[in-house]
Formats: sequence, structure tokens, C-alpha cells
Amino acid sequence: MLQPTTLTRLLADPTSAEPAIIAADGTVAISYRALADQVERLASRLCGSGLRTGDPVALVLPNGLELLVLCLALPRAGLIAAPLNPSYNAGELRGFIADIGALAVVTEEGRGAVADCAAELAAPIWTSSIEPSGEVRIAGIGSGSRGAAAEPNADDVALFLHTSGTGGHPKVVPLTHANVLLSARHIAGHYGLTPADRSLVVLPLFHGHGLIGAALSTLASGGAVILPARFSASRFWRLFRQHGATWYSAVPTIHQILLQRADGDEAPRSGARFIRSCSAPLAPAVLGELERRFGAPVVEAYGLTEASHQVASNPRPPRPRRLGSVGFGTGVEIAIIDAGGRHLPTHNAGEVGIRGPTVMRGYLNSRAADAATFVDGWLRTGDLGVLDGDGYLTLSGRIKDMINRGGEKVSPAEVEAVLMGHPAVANAAVFAVPDQKYGEAVEAAVVLKADADPEALRSYARERLADFEAPKAIRIVSALPINVTGKVDRRALAARYALAD
Repeated sequence: MLQPTTLTRLLADPTSAEPAIIAADGTVAISYRALADQVERLASRLCGSGLRTGDPVALVLPNGLELLVLCLALPRAGLIAAPLNPSYNAGELRGFIADIGALAVVTEEGRGAVADCAAELAAPIWTSSIEPSGEVRIAGIGSGSRGAAAEPNADDVALFLHTSGTGGHPKVVPLTHANVLLSARHIAGHYGLTPADRSLVVLPLFHGHGLIGAALSTLASGGAVILPARFSASRFWRLFRQHGATWYSAVPTIHQILLQRADGDEAPRSGARFIRSCSAPLAPAVLGELERRFGAPVVEAYGLTEASHQVASNPRPPRPRRLGSVGFGTGVEIAIIDAGGRHLPTHNAGEVGIRGPTVMRGYLNSRAADAATFVDGWLRTGDLGVLDGDGYLTLSGRIKDMINRGGEKVSPAEVEAVLMGHPAVANAAVFAVPDQKYGEAVEAAVVLKADADPEALRSYARERLADFEAPKAIRIVSALPINVTGKVDRRALAARYALAD
């Protein structure tokens, strides 16, 4: 018998009285039954909005109950939910709303800049609010209704998510009901999530890591999603204990912040069932510190917006984890391919290619990008890696991030991992700067947690790296620039130091 493959079947038990979503301030908690009921009611109202099946709706909302409910209710009504970063300025918002062709925009009351952008693009504004009961209300969509929403198809597009934009302007990724549902189920199954688990969401829901990796996977398991409006390091562990969280997923920069503050914030030394890291490389030294300080196993994963987030992951103990690896494929096939698209044997380095039911069919309105991305049905990820004989994947960096120093290729991630092994280094980023002799030179910016001078750090790196990999200069900085998805912005560092001596 075929399994249902639309988001209408995401909730583990839509009749359960157990909590599904808990607002982090504790004032609102809704059960699975209440969530399922209001998704149906909202979908019915949306059916009377005048929009047609497959029309996109932009969501310019902070993390919270409204955003998560709408990411379920819009696809239930046959529409496409397109969550956008509410911190975008007016010009950015106008561009992204136009990119997706949004035919309506949902935002909070009082967001004049959003209303102005929508008006310029002739898209109606719908405003959202929450009743004390936890009921999400949407004003402006009219009172008409087509009645109960028809069941969507598995291949209908449910979400428009944007890539992180580390390689240029973010591209729009259409994800189908089947893509998203299967990814959430694979994540829940891979980590053995149960109704007893509670996930504290620290990442934005406008990106796949927060939305699918932390929130929807939890709802697929019957557990509870603890949902603050934003990440606050000072409140993190209080919320974790208060609401009985059992796990969280974050990018390495957030893990490092929590480590640096752990003693001052009286962070517990046990209690989490596991900690997940994804979206950027986690230095082995940081992984070890996380496990020692918080008393929980750390599993490193590999995600891609184009694959509905998770591509691969190490398993939870007692299954074997491999240090430095992002684990094996979860619901997708992984291959290593060369520049011509030919598959390479195990233990050979090349580009990571993937295919499977969670992988998108193509970008929105971008045939050129599709032609460059797909080869013989495999999606070229732009990441470099190696598969071992057991299918564990080790990544060595983004192809576009590789530094070409006189013909020698340097992986920033590998140099960063070495620098992060120094006891005085809290965080590090490696980037390229122009060089008259070699074309590009390797430089690094580091954040310190103890005294160290740049020359001592360079000596430490030279002892552990080939000559061409060692940074020519190391800059001591108070913080590294971070993009909206929590990744270190190497391009910003390269631009800052490109003209420095």
C-alpha cells in the first residue's frame, strides 16, 4: 500500500491532546488536535481568497506560531508558502517578493515597509495575529470559502525556500509536498525521534534547517516544538530546562556561542539526548568540547535546500559515528562525480552528487541554473567530498570557496579546523585575498578566547599544514561576519582585507 505523501499527513497523530507547539514564553501551547483543526480552518478560509491552486504567498513573519501554522495551512489549501527573512530591507523584500511572484503577502500589523513593497507589486496584504487560545487569525483575505480544501497532490509545490546565497544571489527552490514530508520523516526516523522528544528551535523558519530539520521533523515524530521568536544565547539553557527540551539543532557559530557562555549561563552538564550540527563544517575540536561540556553526543549532518534540507548524517550512538564525516545518506543516494559527471570510485575526491525523492526538480524560472546543476538525473551540490567503503561522506569544502594559490588548491574548511584546534581560538574563518605572485593568498580571521598573538597562531598552523595551506596573515577580530542563515560570510572578510598590506 502506498504511503500518503502530502503535508496533510505530516502530524504524527492529529487527534492527540499532547502539545505540538509551545511558545517559548510559555503563554501559548497548542495540542496536535488544536493544530490540525486550525490548519483545516485556515485552509478553508484561504480557499476563498481568490487565489488559485499553485499561487505563492510570501510570509514576512518572525519565528513563531503564526509562521509555522501558515507553512502548513497554505500548502493544505493548495497554495505555496514562501517564508522570507523579516529583517530584509525594503529593496531586498521587493526583490524577493517579485522573484517568487507572490500574489499575497502575510505580515504583522504595523510593518509599513512590507505593506509598501506589496503595494508596489500589486500584491494584497494579509495581517496575522494570535488569539490567547493560540488560534492564528488572518485579516484581509475576505470571508468567502470554497468549503473544505481539496487534498493536494504529492507533486504539488508546497514551499518556496531560498538558498543561503553563499555563492551569489539566492535562488528560489520549489519543494513539493512529497519532498518536504519525506525529508521530515527521514530526519525523525534517522535520529529515532519519539513523542517524548522536544526540540528547541534556534534557527529561522525561513530556511530549511530550522523549518524542516528542527520543526517539521519533530511534528512528524509526535514530539513538541519549542519556538522562541529568536535565538537568545542568554535565555537558551533556561528555556531548554523550563520546557523539557531533549535536543536542538544549530549551525557551528551558535554551538560556539553556547560553549563560550556555558559557565556564565550555568548551562547543564547533562540532560540533552543529543545535539545536532548542520549547514557548515563543525571543527572536530568544537565537537569534542560540546560533548564534554554538555554531556550529550553530537551528530554532524549535511543539508542542502535543494534536497529539502538533510542529505546525510552521522547516527546517534551506539551506531558508529565517524569524526570529521557528515555520515551516510538519509533518503538520498550519494555519488562522487568528476567535472564531466562521471562517477568516481570510493576514496576518490570529487563533487558530491545526489538524487532521491527529497531532491527538487529544478530552480524557479532558471533553466540556465538547472542545466549547470543537473547531470544525468543527479544534482551537483557544489561541495567537494569523498565516500568511504561504508558510505560515510567526508566533505572538504565548497568548490567556489577553494583558494587557488599558484595552482595549489586550499580548502578553507580544513585550515579552519586546524586553527580551531588551538586552545586560544574560539572561532576562525579562512578566505582568499589577491596576491601578485600566486594569484590568491590564504588569510584567516580568528576570534580568541585566550591570549595569543598572530605570529604564534601562524607558527601553530605551519606545523600542521603544508606550506601553501598556511595562512599568510592572521587577523584577530572580535567577531566574524555572519549571514542570515548563521554561516560565516567569507566573501565579506575577503572584501574587507583585499586591499590590506
